[in-house]
Amino acid sequence: MASTKIITDSASDLPEEIAQQLKVTVVPLTIRFGTEEFVDRVDLDPAAFWAKCASSATLPETAAPSPGAFSQAFADAAAEGADGVVCITLSSRLSATYQSALAAAETATIPVRVVDSEAVTMAQGLLTIAAAEAAAAGQGTEEIAAMVEAARARTGVEGTLETLEHLKKGGRIGSAQALFGSVLSIKPILALKDGLVAEDGRQRTRAKALDHVAKVAAEHGPFERLAVVHGAADDCDKLLAKIEGFESDTAVITGDIGSVVGTHGGPGIIGICWISRG
Repeated sequence: MASTKIITDSASDLPEEIAQQLKVTVVPLTIRFGTEEFVDRVDLDPAAFWAKCASSATLPETAAPSPGAFSQAFADAAAEGADGVVCITLSSRLSATYQSALAAAETATIPVRVVDSEAVTMAQGLLTIAAAEAAAAGQGTEEIAAMVEAARARTGVEGTLETLEHLKKGGRIGSAQALFGSVLSIKPILALKDGLVAEDGRQRTRAKALDHVAKVAAEHGPFERLAVVHGAADDCDKLLAKIEGFESDTAVITGDIGSVVGTHGGPGIIGICWISRG
C-alpha cells in the first residue's frame, strides 16, 4: 500500500507526543540570542526559551531551516519506504521556511508536495494532524495535499498578549506607548489574517481579553479541530473553561507556544486555534 510521510516545521508548536504518535517529522527553526544559537525544541524547549527571554535585554531572532534540513527529512522519508511526502510549512508571509522546503523538494528522490499552511502555531499544527491521520488511513500524497489546501480557508487563530514588553523590545511600539499601555492594562488582541498575525483590537483587562478571544472563536464553530495554546501563561485553565461547550469533532488539544510566535508575543500569550467544520 502506498504510504505518505507528513513533515512540518517547529513553528507548528505540534506537541512532541502527538508528533511521535502520528509519526510526523518536525524540522526545527533556529533561535539566536546574540551570538548564541539554538535549535528550536531540541536545544531549547519552550520552558527554557521563556526563561532565556526573561533574562535577555534584547529579543531573540528566529531563522528558517536551511533547504539542507528539509532535504535530509525528505531523504529520511524515502529511506523509511515512503512513496511521497506532504510538507506543511509556516506561512510564507512570516518566514522563508516555505521557500526552503520548496528548494529541497526539487532534488528529492520521491514526490514531495510542499503546502503553505498560511498559518502558524497550532493552526498549522491542526492541519498537520489532519494530514497525518489521512496518511495513516492510506490516502495518497496528492489527495492529502488537496485536503490541507482546502482546509486552510477554515483555519483560524485568535489570541491575546499579557505584556507589551516584547513588542517594545522588538521595536513594534515605543517605550512611552508601552508604558502607557501597561498602566492602562491594555491587552492587544491578535488574529491570523491572510497568512499574517495582525492586531484585531484591544481589551482593557486580561479577563475581558480572554472573553473576547473565546467569543470570536465561538463564531467560527462548530469545529473539526480545536486547540488552546499558550506561552508561560498561568491562566490557561480559564480559557479552557470558556470553550467547554464548543462543539468539536475531535478532542481539544492544549499546547505550548514556542519561539516563533513567542519571540514577539512575550510570556502570557494565549489563544485558540481551530479548523471549522466543512
